[in-house]
Amino acid sequence: MSEPVLATHDLRRSFSQGGVTINVLRGVELTIRPGEIVALLGPSGSGKSTLLQAVGLLEGGFEGSIRINGVEASRLDGDERTRLRADTLGFVYQFHHLLPDFDARENVVLPQLIAGATQDEAIARADELLTRLGLAERLDHRPSKLSGGEQQRVAVARALANRPPLVLADEPTGNLDEKTSDRVFDAFIELTRQEGSAALVATHNERLAARMDRVVRLHEGVLS
Repeated sequence: MSEPVLATHDLRRSFSQGGVTINVLRGVELTIRPGEIVALLGPSGSGKSTLLQAVGLLEGGFEGSIRINGVEASRLDGDERTRLRADTLGFVYQFHHLLPDFDARENVVLPQLIAGATQDEAIARADELLTRLGLAERLDHRPSKLSGGEQQRVAVARALANRPPLVLADEPTGNLDEKTSDRVFDAFIELTRQEGSAALVATHNERLAARMDRVVRLHEGVLS
């Protein structure tokens, strides 16, 4: 059996507020295999975003083990964690966070250039992904000229541009109406599967969660 793309063991995160310790994560155990798409369900405030921040290596303060592609993240210094994140992870957020002064193609090209791709390689890859997402006629449009669903599809293309083994998505359609949400989610799942990436998708939408390979639920800081 192939090595997990993500494995956490006894993952914990606490915050102090007003002299009171709040235990958000209480020993999370999670394993995701290559190509597996997993729904992370839980109500608002349950710690879904905190868990994604932990496995996304976006902030410190966590206890326990996080292994990404077999690499133990807790043993890495800041630069090494940044490199591991860049090499192995893609991110899709509820709000697209596209660069407003760049068009759709440029938003997908930029992370590839940062990762070391040539200009020609990055443009070809951006055009390929955006075309597969139905945006062939919108390549040179800036975010302000795109609909909410189109903006989020650009964000999906950007997340997959560097062929990450694992994509982390935090309520990726939570800012869209139901019809647009379904279309964007369908595009996200289809493209992620085609690319062979695994994904951990935080959502509170049971209907969308049921369409993924597996569902885990975060409750009182632990997964079930």
